[in-house]
Amino acid sequence: MTTLTSWSVPVHLEEDASLEPLPWRRMAWVTWRQHRVALVGLAVLLGAIAVYLWFQGRQMHHAYGVALACHPASSGACVNAINYFTSTYDTARKVTPLLLQALPALIGAFLGAPVLAREFETGTFRYAWTQGFGRWRWTLAKLVSLAVLAAAAAELLSLLFSWYYQPFIADGQTNSLAASTFDLRGIAFAFWTLVAFAIGGMAGMLIRRVVPALVATLVTYAGLVLVVGMFLRQHYLTPLIARQQSLSVSSALVTGNWATKGGRTVFSFAGEPSGNILGQFCPSGVTVKPSSGLVGGFAQCLSQHGYTLWASYQPASRFWPFQWIEGGWLLALSVVVIATTVWLVQRRVA
Repeated sequence: MTTLTSWSVPVHLEEDASLEPLPWRRMAWVTWRQHRVALVGLAVLLGAIAVYLWFQGRQMHHAYGVALACHPASSGACVNAINYFTSTYDTARKVTPLLLQALPALIGAFLGAPVLAREFETGTFRYAWTQGFGRWRWTLAKLVSLAVLAAAAAELLSLLFSWYYQPFIADGQTNSLAASTFDLRGIAFAFWTLVAFAIGGMAGMLIRRVVPALVATLVTYAGLVLVVGMFLRQHYLTPLIARQQSLSVSSALVTGNWATKGGRTVFSFAGEPSGNILGQFCPSGVTVKPSSGLVGGFAQCLSQHGYTLWASYQPASRFWPFQWIEGGWLLALSVVVIATTVWLVQRRVA
């Protein structure tokens, strides 16, 4: 047991009014000195990702531009150009967003969780509270400065990713509200990073051990992402209703499907129809066209048997309203979490 971890700071010493408060810029310098390794590591990681997105993005944009400029589109050369773009970058379309989804969680766990947890685990917080800065100013300065840096870096990467991914959206392979990329574009990515960092800071305060706080941050953040993606985001605005056959996969986020006949609802499903429904209501089979997908082909088959397939959906034009709604409540949540963490530190007995 060291001297730092074996003694408690008397309240009258910690709050001694005769100590002149240190300026905020001094705390910024201390924060940099304490966390420079993590910040440099984050910069290296984001820089490597940015280089990858830039160089592959240039190649991808060039391939898409060649395919788009080719005329007539039905010619063999044009079909080959389109197929080249689709097949060459299909893996990137699927894997790159999946990997980037983990980035806010990693920032929250490896940058946010140790901010307070390491101080409490080693006992150095007792020394820090006697240096004329005060516990609440100490906590606020560390959390806010690092959170702003992480969110700003995430937003810059988000702008680059939006440019990188644009050919896939323009080509109709996905839409702007797709769950795999929605929170990686616009302003959402920065605020998801902010809330992940805030969760990490609170976990470090509550658990006071680095490794358990890191794990708690990852679990909590993953749970929040799943809840938002599966249950919350699709209800930001009231969904529209239209016949399934009139919808395009690339222009809408379908939230539900149901079939009617004679004004009566026969069945409903989310996502894609099950094998039982396909066999029962469309025994002749479903012809899938690239432009319609399985659900669109199922709708065409149902219409031949007197059914109408309806869909509730969010149009792609709602991308920015959804971004501002999600960014707004994520910012509010981050402020609440950081404020609560500062309050808990202020009430903690040394």
